Amino acid sequence: MLKAVEWKQQILTVVDQTKLPGKITKLQIRTPLHIVDAIKTRKVGGASALGVLAAFGVYLGIKQPPLAKTYDKLIQQIDKICALLIKSQPTSMNMVWALERMKRCARNNRDHKLDTLRDILLREATAILKEDGQVTQTIAGLGVDLIRDGDTILTCGNTGALSSAGRGTALGIIIEAANSRQDLQVVVCETRPGLHGSRQVALELKQAKVPFQLIADNMAAHMMKKGMIDVALAGADRISMNGDVAAEIGTYGLAMLAYHHSLSFYIAAPVSTFDRNLFSGDLIPIEERKPDDVISCHGKPISVPGVKAYYPAFDVTPHKYVSALITELGIIRAPFDQNLKNLFSTLV
Repeated sequence: MLKAVEWKQQILTVVDQTKLPGKITKLQIRTPLHIVDAIKTRKVGGASALGVLAAFGVYLGIKQPPLAKTYDKLIQQIDKICALLIKSQPTSMNMVWALERMKRCARNNRDHKLDTLRDILLREATAILKEDGQVTQTIAGLGVDLIRDGDTILTCGNTGALSSAGRGTALGIIIEAANSRQDLQVVVCETRPGLHGSRQVALELKQAKVPFQLIADNMAAHMMKKGMIDVALAGADRISMNGDVAAEIGTYGLAMLAYHHSLSFYIAAPVSTFDRNLFSGDLIPIEERKPDDVISCHGKPISVPGVKAYYPAFDVTPHKYVSALITELGIIRAPFDQNLKNLFSTLV
């Protein structure tokens, strides 16, 4: 199973997703700036993967010379690293969560020597990576109960192992279901403009030997109308406390289509994706990217010279279109505001 990010023998590596599906290339990440570049150039993506990368970004940044000689200087260094990383992908709540956890770890261990504190922060980043594997495994186990024998599942976005340090979210559920449900079929939206469906998701499903069909995004409505889809699954990058979901651009449209055709539309995401300080999806920051991917495909122009284009990388699906949120702590249904409040009241 491919993983977007790994830490082995004191080296952080990511799969260069711009080379997929034709070539599997791993890049070494040595500094926070390497992480920013990998995110900006689309070499790495996926909510959980970005959280793991952010955690290691803190460690990689503070162990570079010149080393901070006081605790206050170290905290200033960490704050700068966090600001740099968040700016690279402002929609990702998993990055915010991981960075806050690293800062909290530093505060809680301020009485240690600085070298020891750096080692403690490395252990915290490693723990975040390992937990991602456990969390995504749990999500897959819970989500599979929502899938029936013979279902045809529609999915979009980069939500498998290539989006995490574990099995992924929505795609992790689908692959788990394929191992335990009979006659399962998968329909993969190409997910323009990044083509995450036709590249990453198709590669993972092929490797897992799960039967699937690839479709252009604008074919989903036709298939739903014809009764060719039974259920839809997607991931998320940030979820507000009323259940609104920011996810890969195009998710909102698919959710509305599923709602119109009385189909279940599930969102799979770890608890780290929920923003406890936002009570509406209207407040979620949406990253806007350069329109290169809209006007070209793998570097080849697909429109007229000088054309203007617009590329919001994410959209927000209102909670009314979401059938349930699948997390490692359970499956959450409407009313989302009350049920999410109850869930988080039990957590620190």
